[in-house]
Amino acid sequence: MPGKFSGSAVIDRPIADVFAFLVEGTNDPKFSPRVLEIRKEPDGPSAVGTVFISRTKDAGVSADRRFELTAVEAPTKIRWTERSKNLVTVPDGGYDLEVVGDSQTKVTIFNNLVGRGFGKVIVGFAVKAAQKDADAFAQRIKAAVEAS
Repeated sequence: MPGKFSGSAVIDRPIADVFAFLVEGTNDPKFSPRVLEIRKEPDGPSAVGTVFISRTKDAGVSADRRFELTAVEAPTKIRWTERSKNLVTVPDGGYDLEVVGDSQTKVTIFNNLVGRGFGKVIVGFAVKAAQKDADAFAQRIKAAVEAS
């Protein structure tokens, strides 16, 4: 069964700084321990059509992933879709950012997960694990942005 997770955190940085950190994409290993390595194509500023190629490890299983940016609306919205064909994929996900105070930004991350083939059997477990970790994940984003 497909499913969604989301998590939010308030970051002690201006919205433009948070947006710049997240849209870069290659900062993901700083807050996502599952991302072993990542690069983007083409080089240069991230924009609609930028693809991030990563090597990840989930539940002991390594996978190559390709995510394409589908919407970039500074400084409030970033969207992506997964182009790789893994067992569990993300047809759509993103960040929503909003100003909540002087030099504070609320960031919400979400991903919709679906299974392919055998992934249809295990996607429910992946969704539950992601939902359980969602707020901690958002806190790791907060820590990474504030440390940058």
